[in-house]
Amino acid sequence: MRDSFAVVVALLVTTALVGGVAGGAAGAQPAPDLAGASDSHQTDGSGECSFPLEVTDATGETITLEEPPERITTTNPSAAQVLWEVGAEDRVVGVTQYAAYLDGAEERANVSAEGLGVSIERVVGTEPDLVLAPNASADQVEALRNADLTVYHFPEATGVADIADKTETIGRLVGECDAAAETNAEMNDTVEEVRDRTADLDRPAALYPLGSGYVAAGNTFIDELMTIGGLENVAAAEGEGYPQLSDEVVLEMDPELILVNEPDSPIMEESPYADTTAGREGNAVVVEVHWLNQPAPRSVMETTTTIADAVEEYAAEEESEGDEASETSEGVPGFGVVAAVLAVLATLAAGVGRRP
Repeated sequence: MRDSFAVVVALLVTTALVGGVAGGAAGAQPAPDLAGASDSHQTDGSGECSFPLEVTDATGETITLEEPPERITTTNPSAAQVLWEVGAEDRVVGVTQYAAYLDGAEERANVSAEGLGVSIERVVGTEPDLVLAPNASADQVEALRNADLTVYHFPEATGVADIADKTETIGRLVGECDAAAETNAEMNDTVEEVRDRTADLDRPAALYPLGSGYVAAGNTFIDELMTIGGLENVAAAEGEGYPQLSDEVVLEMDPELILVNEPDSPIMEESPYADTTAGREGNAVVVEVHWLNQPAPRSVMETTTTIADAVEEYAAEEESEGDEASETSEGVPGFGVVAAVLAVLATLAAGVGRRP
């Protein structure tokens, strides 16, 4: 998704972001952290990290690290999540408010701006050796570099492979290659397990609304997580990225399940979602916002597992309702006899009509 569009979505949903990790409020849900992957890797040939390191990021900028960074600041929570996963959290000195869910994050400097994005002054104040800037911070990378900071910028992640690349690169940048490889292995194992669990199940039509008509559509990491979990993301047929859909389109798509970020989400009671099958039947799948909206390994594992659990439960309920309906129809006295009699009468009537 283009950076300007990411800003538009963020403006529309910023009131829902209370404390950095809150779920949807007033019918809105937080916009995804559109961080991304790297196309640059370097090892010493044995799989171990090596320094000095020279690597080119998504902007075409080549950065050099003489040794593993001891002070790391992130400008988006997905990168922070990866650092926690690979065991580098003790070297993190700055995070945004949206990384508050990470254990010990409150002890790091909050580099979020009063409005959107990060505060350049606050980032500089953390005195980082390295700044990790995922895609959603693209418009601030130049300003950070102008402040004489070493910044590695990631492109957008649109799937699990991108997230794996990003994890590998972060591990390389901070000298935690083995831990990054182990994290990716755990993520890939979980993905395969989830795919196997839902392979033989029907895929319920599903939708993830972000508020104000915006949804997660095709060619997004959220779409892939929904697919892995066993859902059919009906918004994928409407376009790529995070388009804004009309009420009429949502009603026509008629999702059976809606993804939300908190129990009793108000969006389920609002038009047009309340008038879909999911809304009428109360079929909401709750996935915490920091898992569903942040492209990082733990997010993949938690989100796909949660969705698969919901798909299995939905399939079991559908099968149970089908069995009950079958038992009811079979239990009606004379139902089969009545049908047979009607068929005979129809045949006789047809025969009468053909008499000369």
